[in-house]
Amino acid sequence: MESFFVRYRNLLVLLALLAVQIVGLAVQVHRSNSGRMSLDPRDSSGVRLIRLWANALVSPPERLIHSTRDGTVNLWQNYVDLRHVRQQNQDLQKTIDRLRLEQAALLEDARQGERLQGLLHFQEKYIYKTVAAQVIGSSGSQQSQVFYIGKGEDDGLKRDMAVITPDGIVGKVREVYPHSAQVLMINDQTSGAGVILETTRIRGILRGNAAGRLEIVGILSDNRIQPGEQVMTAGGDLVFPRGLPVGQVQKVVPDPDRDSFIDVILKPAAQLDRLDEVLVVTSTQPHFSAEQQKDMATSQTLDGAQVAADAAQKKASEVREERLPGLVEPNLPPEQQPLHDSTPPNPIPAQPPAPLHPDAFSPAAEAGSDTAAPAQQGTQQAAPPGQAKAGAKTPKPHPATPPRRKP
Repeated sequence: MESFFVRYRNLLVLLALLAVQIVGLAVQVHRSNSGRMSLDPRDSSGVRLIRLWANALVSPPERLIHSTRDGTVNLWQNYVDLRHVRQQNQDLQKTIDRLRLEQAALLEDARQGERLQGLLHFQEKYIYKTVAAQVIGSSGSQQSQVFYIGKGEDDGLKRDMAVITPDGIVGKVREVYPHSAQVLMINDQTSGAGVILETTRIRGILRGNAAGRLEIVGILSDNRIQPGEQVMTAGGDLVFPRGLPVGQVQKVVPDPDRDSFIDVILKPAAQLDRLDEVLVVTSTQPHFSAEQQKDMATSQTLDGAQVAADAAQKKASEVREERLPGLVEPNLPPEQQPLHDSTPPNPIPAQPPAPLHPDAFSPAAEAGSDTAAPAQQGTQQAAPPGQAKAGAKTPKPHPATPPRRKP
């Protein structure tokens, strides 16, 4: 049997020559970017044709192999190798929940720090002695507005002590235990406090209604009460000190039980539904902080200096008065000194003196000649001859005219 190469020897040789010729041609021919063929070996801007052929021949298998590898890896990682993904998801979920709890705890600690800082600042500035306490429980009933604090009789708390916050009043201590106390809130129906409206100065009684809202009762109808007016404690109930904020007037409604009376509904100044820390007023005797005592000492020092300056000025004025000539007469009593003489310089007599020589224009002439003559004689007799004024002429007596005889 003849061999394949022997049988097709001529054809194979021809094909080999053609292949060699084609390869040589492909090596010599350059293809530019625009698709033009060139045989110039100096043209280096294009790509050899054999390289293009080789690229076109090799690229499809390479793309096929690369796609197969990527698909296999993706299938393995995303679908086959998922044995521990579920556990990892559970661990990550637990970590997220723990971080959320820690974030909420840190946020609550930050808010509590802000509240305690404000509470401490108010406690330092407040004039009365207070004890800070934390709210540890509530009544659990909508009918009774009470809560419990973590301070009691061992901390100096007693019944009917005022419970406040920096925003306003809260209530009063109703029951005291060794380590805790029960506080009755001001919005309870059995609570009460004396209040006064800041602008109109109208007094009333504060208490809570059935819905747990604050209202002032026992006020006659008055058009001056407007929404937005501030309400303060009056201090007459012997529980709450005077001047603490109570709330703000929200609206005015007529009293359903009494005519010509109104109920004033208030918005409380303190957040009664969100109480965490409160202050209990344990003493109403004023006490001052170190800064306030320092300011008071400085004020007293300035007042003393002012008094000393006034005394020195008064002393200097007295010295100047002593040194001035002619201001004090040594031979006169004190009440007749020029500086102390209180008599007017030219006293006006109550009645003018009688004239020595009355005429028609004198006041005494109106009463007649019979009245003027005795007045003139009385004036001459009243003046002693030794005390006559200098320069005054003594009137000469007129000679008596003898009566005429009848013929």
